[in-house]
Amino acid sequence: MDLYIQMAIALAAVVSLIIVLSFLLRKRQSKHGIINVVSYQSLGPKKAIVALGIGKEILLVGITPGDLKLLKTYDRNDFESEPIKEMSDKLVKLKNIKAGLYEPK
Repeated sequence: MDLYIQMAIALAAVVSLIIVLSFLLRKRQSKHGIINVVSYQSLGPKKAIVALGIGKEILLVGITPGDLKLLKTYDRNDFESEPIKEMSDKLVKLKNIKAGLYEPK
């Protein structure tokens, strides 16, 4: 009977060690990864378009079961135009108004 208890404890220790290590590795990868998924749009079963951020570029990639294709490359600065910044500022103001933090001038 003691053998079964020892085996159960050893199995629980190994499983918990695997879970802890996978959690730590996942945290570490998300902080130091050079590729960032900006957006993902499914187009059907096993077909999608993905926008990947790598450095100062955004790559638009088409994905099918048998192939990956680079569709277009964008500069990250292309997406930070003045209208987008203005819209972002307006959204921040609206959030502050909703939270009661904004005071009109």
